[in-house]
Amino acid sequence: MTAGRGSSDVMRGADIVGQGLVPARAGRAIEPGEVIHVVGAAGAGASAAALLAWAAGARVSGCDPAAPSPYTAALAARSITVASSHDAAHVAGEAGLRPSRLAVSKALTAVRPDHPELEAARRAGITLEPWQQVVADAAVTHGGRLVAVAGTHGKSTSAGWLVHLLEAAGRDPAAFVGALLPERLAGVPAATARWGRGDVFVVEADEYAGNFDPYRPSLAIVLNADWDHPDVFHDRGAVVDAIEAWLRAPGERDRHVVLNVDDMGAAELADRLVDWGDRVTRVASASEAGPDVRYRVEGNRLSMIGLPGQGRVECTAELRLVGAHNAANAACVASAAALLGVDGSAIAGSLTSFEGVGRRLEVRGEPAGILVIDDYGHHPTAIRATIAAVRERFPDRPLWVAHEPLTFHRAAAMRDELASALATADHVVIADIWAGRDPDTTITSAASLAAAVAALRGDEVAAPGSVEATADHLAHRVAEGDIVLTMGGGRSYAIADRLVALLSTRTAG
Repeated sequence: MTAGRGSSDVMRGADIVGQGLVPARAGRAIEPGEVIHVVGAAGAGASAAALLAWAAGARVSGCDPAAPSPYTAALAARSITVASSHDAAHVAGEAGLRPSRLAVSKALTAVRPDHPELEAARRAGITLEPWQQVVADAAVTHGGRLVAVAGTHGKSTSAGWLVHLLEAAGRDPAAFVGALLPERLAGVPAATARWGRGDVFVVEADEYAGNFDPYRPSLAIVLNADWDHPDVFHDRGAVVDAIEAWLRAPGERDRHVVLNVDDMGAAELADRLVDWGDRVTRVASASEAGPDVRYRVEGNRLSMIGLPGQGRVECTAELRLVGAHNAANAACVASAAALLGVDGSAIAGSLTSFEGVGRRLEVRGEPAGILVIDDYGHHPTAIRATIAAVRERFPDRPLWVAHEPLTFHRAAAMRDELASALATADHVVIADIWAGRDPDTTITSAASLAAAVAALRGDEVAAPGSVEATADHLAHRVAEGDIVLTMGGGRSYAIADRLVALLSTRTAG
C-alpha cells in the first residue's frame, strides 16, 4: 500500500466536515436527568452514545432516516425512541422536554450543516456536539480508567477482544465498540455499548476529522497508521500527525501507549514518541529487532514473550480468528491487558475463546453448500488482508467478493489500490457506492471501479446496481462449494442477508 496521495477534488478538511459543532473538550460527567437528543442514532457509534448516555442517567431520544437498523433494537429494548426522520420539532423535545444538547453524526454535518433540525437547535441556543463527546462524558460519569483502541484497521475487533478479555477476568468493563458485541457482553439484544461496573472503560477511537479528540485515555493502543479518509488526510504522514497530536493532548499525565511497530505508520509514531521512554510498549513479530513484546504465529498458534509484568515467560494461545493481522492485533490487546494487571494465563485463555464481533468475517449461513461471510472491510489494506484470511481458512474453495465501496471520495482517491486488492479474489462484483458523508456523488462510480478490477484480471467484472440487485446477480451465478464474501461499510450486509434468503429457497426447492 502506498503512503497515499490526497486529491484536491475530494479533500475538504475536518473543519468543513464538522462545521457548526462545538470544539472537542475533555469529558465531564453527565448530569442526572439531562436531556440529550442524538441525531443519526441508527448508526453504530451514535447508537452507542445514546445507550451510554441513558445508562449514565440522561433522558435520551434520537432520530435517523436509516432507522430501523441493526443497531436500533438495543435502543428500543431500553425504550429510547428513535424517530425515522429528522425534524426541527425534535428540538422542542417530547412532552415539552427541551434537549440541553444535540449529539450529531458528522455524516450529517458533512453534507447538511444547514439542516433544519440543526439550524433550529442553533437558534434555540442548544449545543451541537459530535456523538463522540457524549461517549467521552459517559466515560467520565462511569469513572473507570479510559482505554482507547486506535488505528486505521482492526479497531472494532481489537476493542471487542479487550472487552471480552477483561470481562472474562472479572473486571466487568464498560465500553463503546464500533461493531455489535455479542449478547453475552452487551446484553440482549446485541449492541455497540456495554455499561459494566468495573474499573475500565474501553473506547474505539477513530481518527477521522478529530473524532477521537474528546477521548483522553490513560492507556491507548495504536494498531496501525495507514492512509485513509482522503477527504481529510493528504497522506499517511497526516494520519500519523493526527494520532500523535491526540496522544500528546492534555489529560492523563502518565499516558501509556501500545504500538504495533511492524506497521510502518505506527513505527514512525514510536520514533516520534521517543521522549515518552518506558510509557511506550512496542509490539512486533519475532523478525523485528528490539521490541518490548515479541510475538510469532504458526498457523493459529500465537506465542508472545515480554508481556508487561510477565518477564520472559512465554504466553501462548490458539486463536479462532484467522489472519496475520488478527495475530498482530491480539498481541497488542494482550499487551494492554497485561498493563491493566491481567495475568498471562487469563490472557491466553481469553485470546483463545474470543469469536469476534459483528460484521468482521461473520458467517451468515451456508445454504445450498455456498458459504456466505460478511465483513466490514472497505479499505484496500483491510480488503487484501481479509481475502487472504479467507483463503487461508478455505484454500480450495472458489471465492467471490461482492464489494460495496464506502464513500465516493475514497473510491475515487483509492481506485487503483482497491482494484488491486479486490483482484486477488476469484470473482468480483461491485455494488453501488455508499455515499455516507459525501456531498459530491459524481466524482466516480461503481462501474469505474469494476472496470479497473477487470483491467487487472482480464475478465468481466459486473456492477449490477443496488445491494439488492447485487444479491440477485450473485444468486444466479454461484455454485455449491463457492464462498461469497460481502464487504463494505454501508449496507453491504444486506447483500449477504438477501443472498442467504435467495439461496435458502434453492435448498428448499
